[in-house]
Amino acid sequence: MSVMSCPGCAGTPLAQEVARNTPAAYAGDTVSVSLPEIHCATCVSGVERGLSKLPDVLEARVNLSLKRVTIKTRGDADEDGLINALLGLGFEALPLDAATLRAGEGDAVGRGLLLRLAVAGFAMMNVMILSVAIWAGAADATRQMFHWISAIIALPAVAFAARPFFASAISVLRVGRVNMEVPISLAVLLASGLSLFETMAGGENAYFDAALSLTFFLLIGRYLDHRTRAAARSAAQELAALEVPSATCIREGAPVRLKAADIIVGDLVQVPAGGRIPVDGVIDTGRTQLDRSLLTGESMPIAAQVGSKVVSGEVNLSNPLVVRATAVGQDTTLHRMAQMVAAAESGRSHYTPVADRAAQLYAPLVHGVAALAFVGWFAATGDVRYALNIAIATLIITCPCALGLAVPAVTTAASGNLFRKGLLIKSATALERLAEVDTVVFDKTGTLTDGTPILQDLQALSPQDRGVVLALSQSSDHPVSRLLASALEGMQVVPTVLSDIREIAGKGVCGQDGVTRVHLGKSSTSNGGTMFQRDGFAEQPLRIDESLRGGAQELVAALQSKGMGVELLSGDTEFAAAKTGARLGVEQAWGGLTPADKIARLAELQDQGKHVLMVGDGLNDMGAMAQAFVSISPASGVDATRASSDIVLLGRSLAPVKDALKVSRRARARIRENFAIAVCYNAVAVPLAVLGFASPLMAALAMSSSSILVILNALRVRV
Repeated sequence: MSVMSCPGCAGTPLAQEVARNTPAAYAGDTVSVSLPEIHCATCVSGVERGLSKLPDVLEARVNLSLKRVTIKTRGDADEDGLINALLGLGFEALPLDAATLRAGEGDAVGRGLLLRLAVAGFAMMNVMILSVAIWAGAADATRQMFHWISAIIALPAVAFAARPFFASAISVLRVGRVNMEVPISLAVLLASGLSLFETMAGGENAYFDAALSLTFFLLIGRYLDHRTRAAARSAAQELAALEVPSATCIREGAPVRLKAADIIVGDLVQVPAGGRIPVDGVIDTGRTQLDRSLLTGESMPIAAQVGSKVVSGEVNLSNPLVVRATAVGQDTTLHRMAQMVAAAESGRSHYTPVADRAAQLYAPLVHGVAALAFVGWFAATGDVRYALNIAIATLIITCPCALGLAVPAVTTAASGNLFRKGLLIKSATALERLAEVDTVVFDKTGTLTDGTPILQDLQALSPQDRGVVLALSQSSDHPVSRLLASALEGMQVVPTVLSDIREIAGKGVCGQDGVTRVHLGKSSTSNGGTMFQRDGFAEQPLRIDESLRGGAQELVAALQSKGMGVELLSGDTEFAAAKTGARLGVEQAWGGLTPADKIARLAELQDQGKHVLMVGDGLNDMGAMAQAFVSISPASGVDATRASSDIVLLGRSLAPVKDALKVSRRARARIRENFAIAVCYNAVAVPLAVLGFASPLMAALAMSSSSILVILNALRVRV
């Protein structure tokens, strides 16, 4: 379809015309529509102003970051009418299921972590102020009063702020495992409990500030970790949202608007020009061109007519259709694809973060040392309080905070570095997995190529033939014909006057140039490209190539120079895939693949022990991207594909993918260094704590110092 990219300022007359011709809706419905082409404030203004002029639209609000508009109407919304209105305003529009999207919206976890972080920080600062007074010499009744005030501040704050760590620790202990939150929770609870005991017993020392500072630093790490995943969304959910939520069916000779769930096999479904097909079926009435690029990766539109099979998710480019449904609901191709993606995602989720792997060794060791210290000192002194002080000092000084920060601090620094290079990291473990990649698999259309067609061989046509080709192409709505017409008009070619022009679906356009029959259409050769022919003469090829995405050649060459495997998996024809592979020097180039074929190939590579990075942009790539060890999607890809990927490429060039691989390996090195810092620190600090030379207060200060050292080392990944 042809749409304007930013018509906002000139939309008023057109909006008024749309308003006069848009079917009325009723009260209280909400529609979500994807607007993949909007990119600026003028676009937002054009959409909102144009829709607000429609008689039955109560409100229209655009979310530019999500490229989505939410429309409130006065009744059961006419999605087709609203989609057509947006197309009339000049914006490509795709329907989304608002209920499906609302299920994954909001960031309650992030807001909750920020609130807990604020509470812990506020309480820590107040308790430290009181501690300064005690350190300065406050004694007896004054000291006891300050201890009780500290307890009143600290205990509720710890109970609230440290809850995420307590909940995580309990959940893994119930199944007989440990993670980093187990020693963290134990240290916080014991420090708080001992401090309360010392306060009640009139002791000189209380360590509420240690418990709060430990909680505060760890919440920083937890929030940093959450922020790296804040943009992530379930790919299966986004894919389900692309399923057309409702459609117009013909029942008993009259059109009826039905929810997708109410359509049954055998129904006649109306599909407007520019609309997405909601069911699998067979064309009953009409002829058109279908865009299958998002589903299959085929770069060229496909001719379809009465009797042609269509599947859900394809876009009807040219003319209105009536489709007889053969599969609906959960049996459609699009829904089965969503299930396939969900299954692939669940398999990849078994990857264990490096922090949890470290916790499997760290937690038992720390707990054992602290327990031995308690038993040893209690046996030596008979003083439970003294032995417990040493055990708590041992737990605190073993720096669970440094270990807790080791990964998120590096991940956040690396994510910021890559964002400036044009890459958005979405998954918490993406960098860890990316550092292990040894094989890179690319989609073709929209990934290695940017989808912009390049015409060749026009100069080889004679001036007379150029005029004939222009006349034939101007008589057809096929996208290739429009491309030819635009190119020839730009060359100032004058169309030849032809007679008896006819278009044959799937074949091309024929006409009469004087006494000679002329034909513009599909070649009879094996590559099936476009050609022009005069009767009695050989075909003249008109090659249409896709332009390579910027940085593609450099990236492939760099990967191969590092000894990494590179493959191309495409739903386009084998000829097109092989041609693009040859241009890039990729020997393993496979064409004609279904989404299931791509998943199977990635599974085969993984069975060989390969760690695969998948780079793709279409719906047909989503299953493979979920199956892959790690995945990257260009920002130009569909919303659902970006949601299924671990990393989003924000710019047009593929060059930053090389930076991502480099930074991920650097980040892995920094993470290992952070763990080494923690281990070396513990090798010195633990003996001091066990031997009784470090009080819980000294342990807390040492722990804070180690945390700062870890954060400073993490920043080196940005260099």
